Amino acid sequence: MSSEHSTSPNPSTKNTLSDKIKIAMQYAMPKHAISRLVGKLAAAKMGWLTTQLIDVFIKAYGINMSEAKYKKASDFATFNDFFTRELADGARPIETDVNSLCYPVDGAISQQGDIVDGKLIQAKGFNYSLTSLLGGDARTSAPFQQGKFSCIYLAPKDYHRIHMPMAATLREMIYVPGELFSVNPLTANNVPDLFARNERVVTIFDTEHGALAMVLVGATIVASIETSWAGTITPPAGKDIFRWQYPAKGVDVITFEKGDEMGRFKLGSTVVSAFAPNMIDFVPDAGAETVTRLGERYALLCQGN
Repeated sequence: MSSEHSTSPNPSTKNTLSDKIKIAMQYAMPKHAISRLVGKLAAAKMGWLTTQLIDVFIKAYGINMSEAKYKKASDFATFNDFFTRELADGARPIETDVNSLCYPVDGAISQQGDIVDGKLIQAKGFNYSLTSLLGGDARTSAPFQQGKFSCIYLAPKDYHRIHMPMAATLREMIYVPGELFSVNPLTANNVPDLFARNERVVTIFDTEHGALAMVLVGATIVASIETSWAGTITPPAGKDIFRWQYPAKGVDVITFEKGDEMGRFKLGSTVVSAFAPNMIDFVPDAGAETVTRLGERYALLCQGN
């Protein structure tokens, strides 16, 4: 993947009139209000109406319910229960090689590669700031400068729980307020600084091999972002950045093994991961649009690490 970065839109990108209208609507619509309303509806227990809605969603997106622990629409009391459904035992075996990392989610790679001069590639013609992504503090981003990053987009049909790519200990969590633009490929190709301007939850971990960051990025109609140790982080949305250091008073050291669940989205979004320099190398031939499956090989530890 090229490490070339540019702050101007790609002049060769051509959008149809329909695309331009969709992008303009992203700027104009009240994204937070719409998202919170959808969130309330998704959390409501509406009996047969909920079941009907889930059935329509399964058919519309071709969701493979044979992989789920509970397989019928009527098994779920709310749409959120369905959307954050558990997988059946054994549906996603976790890579066992101690020198490898596993994909943290089902989805597709948007971009991945080197962090160059503090910048990450968003799309051809766009890049964004690592420091801004992680909440604006240069001390937080320092361990990842000149390291690697990976951005994975979760489509509506995907499994929406997020798991750890490697064993780690939680050091910090940061809530960063922001917009709620869609994070689909069209928006990523046209809205500058998308992942560094959307609402997000930043999680920072220590590992035996270096620092790891996992950023859970909100999006239009993402009703909630949760972590396994703190529950719902948003909503409610705020205007201030909040930081939690770990271990905290009354909270034991929080550790994870590779493949452990660490969070979930109620309605889809994106996970951006950052790794310390000389820590990992991504598997060959994986790049933009590569389909990812939780548990499969994601990267290898660098020799000597």
